[in-house]
Amino acid sequence: MSIFGNIFGQNATGMVDAGGQADTKEGAAPETAVQKSDAQWREELTPEEYRVLRQAGTERPYTGEYWDTHTAGVYQCRACGTELFTSNEKFDSHCGWPSFWAPLAEGTVRYIHDRTLGMDRVEVRCAACDSHLGHVFEGEGYGTPTDQRYCINSVSLRLVEKEGPDDAPSGN
Repeated sequence: MSIFGNIFGQNATGMVDAGGQADTKEGAAPETAVQKSDAQWREELTPEEYRVLRQAGTERPYTGEYWDTHTAGVYQCRACGTELFTSNEKFDSHCGWPSFWAPLAEGTVRYIHDRTLGMDRVEVRCAACDSHLGHVFEGEGYGTPTDQRYCINSVSLRLVEKEGPDDAPSGN
């Protein structure tokens, strides 16, 4: 099932809508496994990491570490280390940011209906620490199994390379 039906329709999965309020607990912040103060995040993250991960910023296209990476491995949240995506789902979208057609597993990311800057789109956040990752788009015509493009900031991710004898490139 498409995530867009949930976000723009029923909001059945605890999404956050335009006003920033969680649908499951009106006015409450989402429950996350990793909870730190703003001061702790500022201390642990670089200024650019903080701007993107904690303030929902965006890095410039074609400048991030992973936009054109084809290394086999797992992409973790740079803020908390949660495994979010794998190189098996990464594809070349030529948009300037790392693109994936699906997260590693259901529940590793959460979605927010984002209406900032006059756009109507879906923000993707780490479900464990609520850090901003990027956005997900659907119906753009990419030949992927889900017809979705998770457009993720490189600075939001850390690639842990696959080890072992079967380190063949994933074809991304």
